[in-house]
This record gives sequence, C-alpha cells and structure tokens, in this order.
Amino acid sequence: MNFIVRSAQNSDLNGLYNLARQFTLLNLPADKKLIGNKIERSQASFSGKLSKDEAEYLFVVEDVYSKDLAGASLIVAKNGTANSPNFSFKVLKKERFSKELGIGFIHQILRLHANYDGPTEVGGLVVDRSYRRRPEKVGRLISLSRFLFIGMEPHRFENELHSEMAPPLTDEGRSEFWEALGRRFTGMPYQEADTISQQNNQFIKSLFPEEDIYLCLLDSKARLVLGRVAEETQAALHLLNKIGFTYKEEVDPFDGGPHLGVARDQVTLIKKARWLKASSTSSLSYEHQALIGTFNQNFFLCGVSACHIQEDEVLLPEKTLMTLNISSGDEVYLTQYE
Repeated sequence: MNFIVRSAQNSDLNGLYNLARQFTLLNLPADKKLIGNKIERSQASFSGKLSKDEAEYLFVVEDVYSKDLAGASLIVAKNGTANSPNFSFKVLKKERFSKELGIGFIHQILRLHANYDGPTEVGGLVVDRSYRRRPEKVGRLISLSRFLFIGMEPHRFENELHSEMAPPLTDEGRSEFWEALGRRFTGMPYQEADTISQQNNQFIKSLFPEEDIYLCLLDSKARLVLGRVAEETQAALHLLNKIGFTYKEEVDPFDGGPHLGVARDQVTLIKKARWLKASSTSSLSYEHQALIGTFNQNFFLCGVSACHIQEDEVLLPEKTLMTLNISSGDEVYLTQYE
C-alpha cells in the first residue's frame, strides 16, 4: 500500500497550496487563506457540525513513504439550495416546420435552469504532475475513495450524485462558449465571472436570458466545445461512466462543459460495497484487490490492499492494518477494486 486517501488536516495546508499552484481551479485556489478556510470547513463537515446545505468534504491522497500530497478531491454535500441555486443550461430540441414551404428544422436550444434542491456533487479532483501515469493510478484512487465514503455515510448526502466536467479551453484559459454567450450578457471575462459565482451566483438569474437560446445563432467555436470535455479530463469521464454516471443533457452556463449524474444507490462501487470484520494473516495467498475504508473519530482513511474474503470477514496483510490504523475485529467498508 503505497498511497492512502484521508480527510484533509491543518498540516496539509502547504501541500495543498503547492498542489493548487499547478492548476487554475476554483475548487482549489492557490491562496493559503482560502485553502485554510476549506480545510476548516471540511473538518467541521466530517465532524457533523455543518448541515447538508453547508457541508464540503476535502480529501487528500498521501504518499505513504515520502508523506507528500499526491492529489486531492472534494464532495459538496448539496449543490443547489434555496439561497444558492445550481444553474445549468438544459440542452433541448425544438422542431420548427413551415407548411407553406414544406420544410422543417430540428433546432438544439439552451434553456436556463435553476435547481434549488440540488444533488451531491463530486469534483475538485487534481493529481500532482509528478504522480501522474504511476502504476498505482493515483487519480483513480482519489476519485473512487469519495464514493466509498458516500456509501459508508449515505445519510450525509443526497440520493442523486452530480459531476461537472471540465471542457476544452484555449491555451490562454479562455472559454469559447463563454465568449459567445455569457460575456455578452454580463460584460465580464470568464475567470472573473466564475470566481464571483463561487461566492454569489444570483447574477446568473438576473442577467442571463430567460428565453430559449438557439445554438445555430452561436459562433461555431462555441458550438464545437458544447458538451465536450478537455483531453486531460477524458480519463475522469471514462471512470465516471464506468461506475454508472451518464450525461444529463445539460451543460455548465459558464463554459458549456457537460453535467453527469447517477442515483447514489446505482453507483456500481457502492452497490458492491459491504461492511466486514477485519483480521490479519501472513500465510495466505490473496486473490482479491479491494478498496478499504474506515471512519473513526471523524477521520476517514482509505487505501487499496490485497485481501481474502470469507463470509463476513476479510483477511488483510499486517501492513494494511497498520497503515489504515485497523485492529483485528474492527469493521471496515470494502469494495473490490477492479
């Protein structure tokens, strides 16, 4: 077990800051004060001190040997509330037909939608560049660990899960979709509008058109990126599709990136997961690889380990028990890691 996923702690501040400097992400800004606030909010969430409307869970993946942070990810317990709705563009079809001319068209249209009772969002996944393409597949580990925690503590989350995928941007970080649409109605550049929306997104409802928007009227560059994901996001999209996520026929109102969704109980990883009692052994050949999680004293730990499952018990190497701070007889939450 070379990597573990765990709840973010105050001591992770510098590591998360160094990680954030590699990217331009609103979920993980390169600002120590803001990262510190996110850690505090996450700790309060894991401790059960925040309501579902407020809770955010920040996870880090740690190199067991170097103690460096190799990545991070996030769960927003509820994205879309009465005070802060989740906005999207529904992608719909509208038929127009002329009897006089005998011709018709099926147009794609965008319709602004506000969700005041939103789903749980999984997002904020980043992997340090030096840990990418490692055989341990660090990105896969940090992604799937979130669903293990959701399965362990389902009462903390909504019945529907949601993910917003990053679309292609220009080399300068500009969104062609935003330039063709959002900027014309707000007068703001993409990054500024996206940053403001993290604090207060009511301007979307105030300034964006309520009427249907015909895609044929948008610039061809904007139409080309609508509903597509960036090349570096393809692996994450494939992973989410594999565990049950599908395209919701809606896109982000800022950059046109696709929104995915799945019922919580239909996530394949959660459907296969179960609670088992842990025991140690050193004389057995292990036939399975499993994702194993524990949640004790408001602290989440997770990792991939070889194992042997028999009835209601899982036999684990002694090193796994030590790394995940498990004692024989403790219950662990487990799903096979394929």
